[in-house]
Amino acid sequence: MSINIKKIIKINELLIKHFGVPERQNPLPNPLDTLIATILSQNTNDNNSYKAFNNLKKTFNNWEEASNASKKEIEKLIKVAGLANSKSYAIKNLLNELKKRNDFKLNFLTKESYKNIIDELTKFKGIGVKTASCVLLFSLNRNICPVDTHLHRILNRIKLVNTKTPEKTFWELNKNFPDKIAHTFHTNLILLGREICKPIKPNCSICPIEKMCQFDKKNFITDKKETKKRILLLDNIGI
Repeated sequence: MSINIKKIIKINELLIKHFGVPERQNPLPNPLDTLIATILSQNTNDNNSYKAFNNLKKTFNNWEEASNASKKEIEKLIKVAGLANSKSYAIKNLLNELKKRNDFKLNFLTKESYKNIIDELTKFKGIGVKTASCVLLFSLNRNICPVDTHLHRILNRIKLVNTKTPEKTFWELNKNFPDKIAHTFHTNLILLGREICKPIKPNCSICPIEKMCQFDKKNFITDKKETKKRILLLDNIGI
């Protein structure tokens, strides 16, 4: 299945009209910061993963110092993010390997193709394609669109792809992705998935891309509480 580039561009335009253009962090975050923050973000909310990340940053002066900590110490610091055992294992293993290379800045990645970077990063235990692709987009400024469960769900509902897993969606989507829009497209689709295009009872009545969507279980029964929250939000930002 070939990706419909015109459809991606149109979706991006509609999402911008609805959500605006998301700001980028300036300067771009350190690649290792992004890698560890993304590991912590798995299966938890932003607030908890942020607390866990800050616990690490406050405890250690740098990641080289953190590499000398025990797995148990790291596990204790990141407990708030959940799955502390597996996440601490992934972080400790990553730091140990980078210590061997003496490359905590991940300099070995910067000149590689995006496929090679993903291949290199996913060699580390506990790091998957989604985590590796976040480093590409958020720290290396590559026009690569990571795919989480929200994007996987939405892109299949609108029939932009026909895939079974987020990883398969990622490879299909990024075969020929339009230039310069990956950050906006990715960030706004996450907002759409969290606020409107939910797994159960999507609020199709206020979806900015509803007319482009081919999902056969659309829901137009308005959730009054959600609609009221949305109206208040729009009023607060002056829309």
